[in-house]
Amino acid sequence: MSLLRNLGRRLRAVVWLALLAVGSAITVVGHGADPASGTALVLDIDGAIGPAGADYVVRGIARAAARGNAAVVLRIDTPGGLDTSMRAIVRAILASPVPVLGFVAPSGARAASAGTYILYACHVAAMAPGTNLGAATPISIGGGGLPLPGGDRDRAPGEGAGGNGASKDGAAGGAAGKGGANDGGAAPPQRPASTEESKAINDAVAYIRSLAQLRGRNAEWAESAVRTAASLSAEEAKAREVIDFVARDLPDLLAQAQGRVVDVSGHQVTLETRGLTVQTAEPDWRTRLLATITNPSLALILLTIGFYGLIFEFIHPGSFYPGTIGAICLLVGLYALSVLPVNYAGLALIVLGLALMLGEAFTPSAGVLGIGGAISFILGATILVDTEAPGFAVSWSVIGGVVAASLGFSLLVLRLAWRSRRRPVVAGQEAIIGQAGTVLDWAGGQGRVLVLGERWQAESAT
Repeated sequence: MSLLRNLGRRLRAVVWLALLAVGSAITVVGHGADPASGTALVLDIDGAIGPAGADYVVRGIARAAARGNAAVVLRIDTPGGLDTSMRAIVRAILASPVPVLGFVAPSGARAASAGTYILYACHVAAMAPGTNLGAATPISIGGGGLPLPGGDRDRAPGEGAGGNGASKDGAAGGAAGKGGANDGGAAPPQRPASTEESKAINDAVAYIRSLAQLRGRNAEWAESAVRTAASLSAEEAKAREVIDFVARDLPDLLAQAQGRVVDVSGHQVTLETRGLTVQTAEPDWRTRLLATITNPSLALILLTIGFYGLIFEFIHPGSFYPGTIGAICLLVGLYALSVLPVNYAGLALIVLGLALMLGEAFTPSAGVLGIGGAISFILGATILVDTEAPGFAVSWSVIGGVVAASLGFSLLVLRLAWRSRRRPVVAGQEAIIGQAGTVLDWAGGQGRVLVLGERWQAESAT
């Protein structure tokens, strides 16, 4: 028996050693293969560029660097976005230890406004046939826009020199229009109407020229894209050396980028991109959640719910639900506003409007407080987000819905208060006047009586 036990122990030891050897071999082979080094990570910039999109791209580039991906491809289709978000993406590209290839795709896509800056920042810039870029003129506060050559300031969007560009206070939105300024901006721009507009344009020009000079691209056209909202098609951009080449699809992009020498974090790197495996990084739950809560319309709704929830909790302490829900909504709404270019005058008008409409419910004023609150709320919501970037304006339907709900609540409270005034008193001393009672005990002109289920001390001469 002892011999069998010893034999069993030795067999188990041999099996464990074999398993360890196989595991070590698998580990060595896996590290030697380094599958990430043969992969190009694709990040999609689709739609307006905001805090969520910037977070997605910045974390994607960092993840590609940590995993050792051979390259990052930014597939761009955007009408523009927020200036702060655009600059965060550009900083991530410039600091990336992994080559970043900008690709405006698919056909019909655009890299307008903020997308133009991002494309200029990429180590390699390419466009698919049938795409366009440009229209990077800053937007002034208030929606007037900067004056464009030939009186384009008063044209409708899409009918002149293009749409909106990078705003100094948070906007880099807008798209190229149906014509005009597509020739690179040969006409001299008009003088900006104010010092602030001049500063915004000069800052945007200096920024995009620095990116163009860093990547060896056409700096003159980049300046015209800012000053005159110039736009180019893919073929024209290639002819003017705004981009490196035109590619049909991702495999064609990687094939044409093969062998190019680019400056990556101060080092000359020869790209080895031909035949790389393409891996698309989809937005995770964090990006989707951030995109949802940073919607200005949703932020406005959350602020309204939070305000009313806390007010109801203060009026009726101990109900818990209104206060808890209101506090959560208020904090989430304030977080959303903290990452958006907020006009604090607009926020103050919104709070004032909500307070006035709530005051109408508890202090009837023949509609003065309610109407004043509605006007204040509408004005505040209109100027709440200090940008005209596409996708970052508060929806008029949301504004109307919140105002209607608030006024409706005020009218409901007024109606209930009016009905309650017309009803007879049902509690207190006034309620027992005229009621019949039962004498419980009586002596010496006083005693106790039972009225409406309550015992009362009573006095009477009879």
